[in-house]
Amino acid sequence: MDLKKYELQNEKAELKINGQVYEFPILEGSKGERVIDISSLRKRTGCVTLDYGYMNTGSCASAITYLDGEKGILNYRGYSITDLADNCQFVEVAYLLINGCLPTMGELGNFKVLMNKYSLMHEDMIHFFDRFPPDSPPMSILSSIVNALSVFYPEMINNPMEKIDKMAARLLSKVRTIAAFSYKKSMGQPLVYPRHDYSYCANFLNMMFDSPVAPYEVDPVIVNALDKLLILHADHEQNCSTSTVRLVGSAHVNLYASISAGISALWGPLHGGANQAVMQMLERIYLEGGNFKKYIEKAKDRNDPFRLVGFGHRVYKTHDPRSRIIKKVCDEVLTTLNCHDPLLDIAKEIEEVALHDDYFLERNLYPNVDFYSGIIYKAIGIPDDMFTVMFALGRLPGWIAQWKEMWDDDNWRIGRPRQLYVGPAKRRFMPIDKRTVCDERFS
Repeated sequence: MDLKKYELQNEKAELKINGQVYEFPILEGSKGERVIDISSLRKRTGCVTLDYGYMNTGSCASAITYLDGEKGILNYRGYSITDLADNCQFVEVAYLLINGCLPTMGELGNFKVLMNKYSLMHEDMIHFFDRFPPDSPPMSILSSIVNALSVFYPEMINNPMEKIDKMAARLLSKVRTIAAFSYKKSMGQPLVYPRHDYSYCANFLNMMFDSPVAPYEVDPVIVNALDKLLILHADHEQNCSTSTVRLVGSAHVNLYASISAGISALWGPLHGGANQAVMQMLERIYLEGGNFKKYIEKAKDRNDPFRLVGFGHRVYKTHDPRSRIIKKVCDEVLTTLNCHDPLLDIAKEIEEVALHDDYFLERNLYPNVDFYSGIIYKAIGIPDDMFTVMFALGRLPGWIAQWKEMWDDDNWRIGRPRQLYVGPAKRRFMPIDKRTVCDERFS
């Protein structure tokens, strides 16, 4: 990627250190956002920046996802998330993210053929599930088995970009199968293999819920809901897990291992566990008598540490554009299934209050995608500990696209953040028989 064409010729950023002025280029992206290119900062000044959480630091230039938190905009490859969710299947959006354009009928057909071809797991890998303890977290199983895929399918080791289409189809298809198998194993039920005549999402639902004694009937409303959920989670710029995929991949680690690392990052409760936390919050309210108004007031009390999970967003300072789409889907699912679950009833009551309460409106604390996705997953029968697995399934094409883009980038460098050292400047070595306890020495 030639960054020179994004450089503003008539504007520079100036940094003054000890009377010396240094100029740095300002780059402007295709949507008008500006960055200061400080890649030569340390070489020229001897200084580095300190930016906890990298909240003001761009790690790459990317053509995949555009996000504007102030205006509530989310685009994949230039397409509005609303247009994609309203008009596309998840597999189309996966193709778009990975290849840069929406597929033609022929391209989509070929992609589906590849995905069907690679949907089965190597039979030897199925024994892996037997070696995990019965109560193993599904995300741990998913991360481990995805990492092991490189051993069973090593053809991308030498020239990964040559096989990227095959690898993308294999990952998208097999991760779906791994996720469903991990659930079946946790339930002690026989595995259900993928079918060639089902769509991507219908296949997953069937593998999850079909049984020899209770055949699963695929409901198009539920399939549509899952399609949209996966689309809405497919990419979200340089978040924690995506940055992890890029950082691990920057060492020229294979795609499987990089995705495995991303799954582990997503596992964190501050990242992919938010929708599961929503259901845990609702469970807590239910067990305490269902008095949701009490918790609304607790959320408003600045001296109370309690916060309503699933409201507001770290990036979006207005409506999360994904939540507008998924709220409609949530209503359709609950109506279709005619759900009578006390947790879902509490969720609807809290949503109604938050959407009309000045406290929440003034602070832009709208229900976000995690709030609604947890409700939908609960309604269709997916257990809480599988919620983050569903997130990973949706985010997979974004991870693949980001990894691929990094490998294609001429500006690639192995990730190596700097630090500000604040430890002891110099210490005198003491023989072991002269040392006091560590706490005394360090203080």
